[in-house]
Amino acid sequence: MALERETVVRTALRLLDEVGIDGLSTRRLATELGVRQPALYWHFKNKRELLDLMAEAMLADALPHDREPSPDDWDGWLIADAHAKRRALLAHRDGARVHAGTLPTAGELPAVEAQLRALHQAGFAPRDALRLCLAVDRYTMGWVAEEQALSQDASGRQASEPFPDGALRDTPLLAQAADVLRAQDGDADFDYGLRLIIDGFRARAADG
Repeated sequence: MALERETVVRTALRLLDEVGIDGLSTRRLATELGVRQPALYWHFKNKRELLDLMAEAMLADALPHDREPSPDDWDGWLIADAHAKRRALLAHRDGARVHAGTLPTAGELPAVEAQLRALHQAGFAPRDALRLCLAVDRYTMGWVAEEQALSQDASGRQASEPFPDGALRDTPLLAQAADVLRAQDGDADFDYGLRLIIDGFRARAADG
């Protein structure tokens, strides 16, 4: 039976969860699939393209390609998309690192075009619409990267809680905000920054 691309990508995601991005290699993936390494290159040219496909697969269920952004609720669907991406990336070990630096695959371009079309209809110039999408996307990736780095040590084990109360004895203002440092409500903190970005773009668009 011929090796299917989806099988390669799903196996790579499973292997990622086991060994992390630093332990993921095409040689190890080929061994896992029971094939010779050159057989993988029928499906991707190099590891960078494999990571692009893995990133696409991570988001495929959370962000189906046939979703229809609305110009009447552009901020609402941007916020919903960002939260869905964050959840999807957090579901995989090193999810943000896999996504970092990826470019849209050919299969993702229609969804990008639909987003830009909705934002353009909402009053954004095409370049500003793309800047808004990139700002939200990169904020999300950076946020998740920090979350995952703080929650795991180098071996993937749960890290200890930062900033114990005793360390904040002489910093009373920081102590009042320590729950933010400890990411005790990551959803709310993520949403706070996300809405500030969107509010800034909205104000810029209103100013013309």
